[in-house]
Amino acid sequence: MSVAPRISQRISSRAARFAGVAAAATALTLGVAGSASACNIGEFTAKAGCDGQQGVISVTDVDASGTPATVTVFRTSGGSEEQVGSQVVKGSKEGATITFKEDWKPGATYRVHVKTDRFNVDDDIKDGVTAPATACATEKPSTPATSAAPSTSAPAAKPTPSKSAPAAAPAPSSSASPAGGSDLAETGSSSNTPVIAGIAALLVVAGGGVVFALRRKGSTQK
Repeated sequence: MSVAPRISQRISSRAARFAGVAAAATALTLGVAGSASACNIGEFTAKAGCDGQQGVISVTDVDASGTPATVTVFRTSGGSEEQVGSQVVKGSKEGATITFKEDWKPGATYRVHVKTDRFNVDDDIKDGVTAPATACATEKPSTPATSAAPSTSAPAAKPTPSKSAPAAAPAPSSSASPAGGSDLAETGSSSNTPVIAGIAALLVVAGGGVVFALRRKGSTQK
């Protein structure tokens, strides 16, 4: 056999070996990557807590592949179980959380089951959930409103009846007084005073005239 065919066979054999090694490495790499992104029960956690005054069971999924998973919570007591609820969660690298409203009692236990159609996950979260020893805070009764303090302001003064001004004294009557007296004597003045004064003045003038006439007559007789 010539040298050339032998060299060709060796090259072909080495090339086949390199191709096989490369294929195996690629398959291994893909397998590791697929296993790393596969959904598994270890990526689910659950706990009992409070949402304000409401008790809840919280389940968190950190499955980076985002595989939808059906989560079912069961309340366990004395060997029997009662379903609390069932929800679908789609995990994420940061974590996706779903909650189930449950007025759990302190120390109550729960089983949490996870099932996926992909990656064939069908298992319970390890150790389940045990509620805390202290229940969620209940609403405090509102304190009754205190009665308003009695007002210390002084009572409004009662209106006093106004005292009417005393009636003005009646004006003195100008009518003649009863017999036995005169208005002039009682009050010192009367509506007849001007008339009387006028008459007196006339009498004085007349008297003066008479006296003047008598004196003149006497002087002529001498």
